[in-house]
Amino acid sequence: MIRKFLLTAAVPLTCLGVLVACNSAPADLPATQASAETMAPDLYASEMEALKVDIDAQMAAPLVVPMPKDAGGGYTHEQHKFNAKAIYHAGALFKQTGEQKYADFAKDMLLKYADMYPGLGLHPEQKEQSPGRLFWQSLNEAWWTVYAIQGYADVKDSFDDDTRKKIETDLFLPITEFLSEGQPETFNKVHNHGTWAAAAVGMTGYVLGDRDRVEKALYGLDKSGTGGFMKQLDKLFSPDGYYNEGPYYQRFALMPFVLFGQAIEKNEPERKIFDYRDGILKKAIYSNIQQSYNGLFFPINDAIKDKGIDTVELRYGVAIAYDLTGDKQLLSVAKAQGAVVPTAEGQKLAADLAAGMAEPFDYRSMRLLDGAEGDKGALDILRASNDPKGLTVVAKNTSQGLGHGHFDKMGLIVYDAGHEILSDYGAARFLNIEAKYGGHYLPENNAFAKQTIAHNALVVDGKSHFDGDLKTGNANHPFLGAFEVTDNLQITSASIDTAYPDVKLSRTVAIIKDPAFERPVVLDVMQASSNGVHKYDLPFWYNGHIVETNMTIGANDTSRSPLGTQNGYQYLWTIATGSAPADMSQFTIIKDRGFYSFTSLTPPATKVLFAETGANDPNFNLKRKTAAILSAQARNASFITVIEPHGEYNPTLEFTTNSHSAVKSVEQAVKGSARVITVTTQSGDKVSVGIADDAAPDTTHSINAGGVTREWRGPYALFGSK
Repeated sequence: MIRKFLLTAAVPLTCLGVLVACNSAPADLPATQASAETMAPDLYASEMEALKVDIDAQMAAPLVVPMPKDAGGGYTHEQHKFNAKAIYHAGALFKQTGEQKYADFAKDMLLKYADMYPGLGLHPEQKEQSPGRLFWQSLNEAWWTVYAIQGYADVKDSFDDDTRKKIETDLFLPITEFLSEGQPETFNKVHNHGTWAAAAVGMTGYVLGDRDRVEKALYGLDKSGTGGFMKQLDKLFSPDGYYNEGPYYQRFALMPFVLFGQAIEKNEPERKIFDYRDGILKKAIYSNIQQSYNGLFFPINDAIKDKGIDTVELRYGVAIAYDLTGDKQLLSVAKAQGAVVPTAEGQKLAADLAAGMAEPFDYRSMRLLDGAEGDKGALDILRASNDPKGLTVVAKNTSQGLGHGHFDKMGLIVYDAGHEILSDYGAARFLNIEAKYGGHYLPENNAFAKQTIAHNALVVDGKSHFDGDLKTGNANHPFLGAFEVTDNLQITSASIDTAYPDVKLSRTVAIIKDPAFERPVVLDVMQASSNGVHKYDLPFWYNGHIVETNMTIGANDTSRSPLGTQNGYQYLWTIATGSAPADMSQFTIIKDRGFYSFTSLTPPATKVLFAETGANDPNFNLKRKTAAILSAQARNASFITVIEPHGEYNPTLEFTTNSHSAVKSVEQAVKGSARVITVTTQSGDKVSVGIADDAAPDTTHSINAGGVTREWRGPYALFGSK
């Protein structure tokens, strides 16, 4: 049973949504019912048993609460993180078991922090922005408080008045004062740092019965609504639940959003926080799941590529969403996560999963609009099936993404068979590895990872989009074309004319199913138009080993030089240069046990530059990645590429099938602002796609393509081989 406490002067504000319960079972609850409610099936049982082993071991060792000294990844930094989780987990165990030893352990830890915190100045390794006291940045301080206040809420009723007064007066009041009044520029900021600070202060306000802190957390320091949690809900998510910094930071910001949201729901259910803005918090949880492939988040913007749906932040999100909705598809997500959180919601999730109630999660094609009003572009996701390991294309037609954004408008990621085939670099950072620049983003993050050449996006004249200027990038976004999903054609378009002066870029991407191909294929149509001649570079950052090309290759096999001197080019070795016959380049890679061919119709005299990261990198800060860069000089340019999965390589049984591309040619016929792309296979089958810039559904188009008249209505049409 979870009791709900309203925000009134008469009732203590002690209920946080993430706790196992707000109070122990009432005295009139039958013992058998209480036992049934506290049974811990499967994943929940495993979670609680693991916590018990862990906390018991910690209780047998001396408490360690060191003076803050180290930056991210250093000893004191990690120890304080460790301690925050220990306080929280001890509280969860006390709620479940009733054993006083867990409350006493949390008490001793909290008292040590209460002794230390009032005397702390700013951290000795403070970050230049928003420094902390316990940690190098206040973001970590807010994170620590979110964990610690939950643990305290679980155990505080077992303490005497003097102990509670000491912990609250010397720890939670000063730490939340520091996070709010002490750093107004962060607390009032519409940003994930502001979200964590608001959650820390607001959740503490509920536990301490401090209405002033709750109101500041909800509406900003002046309580006017220009800052605070509600403003963040209004501005940081699109109407579809897309978070403007991308899925990696959506995952990170999700935890304070859902935890504070549930604390609000438990204490002030009349606010109906989970219905606010058409259920934006629930949408955020679902959209974060959708922005993943094979368990890992799409690595756009400043993303660490190892993060996926099994992160603790999304485990809370899934448990809370399931408690709210009862959606059995979420059970299969929990199964993939492999763990649940130590809360009542986690227990319910585990019980229903163990009862066999899970249904497959509907991973599907979708357009996630960006911007608070849904008018700042979109993240377009095309999936050939709802298989989380199936062929998937991500078209990054979003806004910049604030300071964590990368300059890759209309960039692509392509996945298949559980792998990135066309990959995104993500962030240049070794998170919490002190030897690597103290765990900071590396200098190469700005100098390479954010630059356009580091992505599968068109570069003009060797410069990044918006000339690499963040302010300009944040002020611009792509214009969206039509997004359509049918049985055999999934397709999306976008364009932008502000990434470069005098150049308009447009890109159409599709997944095509047709009997002419062994499996679904990807069609990528990248176009540039201008009044003057420019150098156009379109990189394909392929993930695999080249096994075949149709090009004459000039290899730099005894010496290499960087591809350029700035805008990320300085980090690329030129491995080789290829010349394609008849303006059609083709190369095939092998990845794991499958083959992937890239067949491109290109402007005349296009060169294919084979490149690899590692130049001007004496500290080995960049991961080794390989690219094939289509490079042309032209006024107007079209790069039309078919990405074709095919064949199988089986080293165990020693056989190879269909290792050669089925694509013989790619042709284009243009009439006005419409075009027909025709792909001819080695067996003579022809598959055509009609594409029109005019998205009006009733406009009719007619083009003669290779002697065949293709007519269609609307922006797109597929003319299959049969």
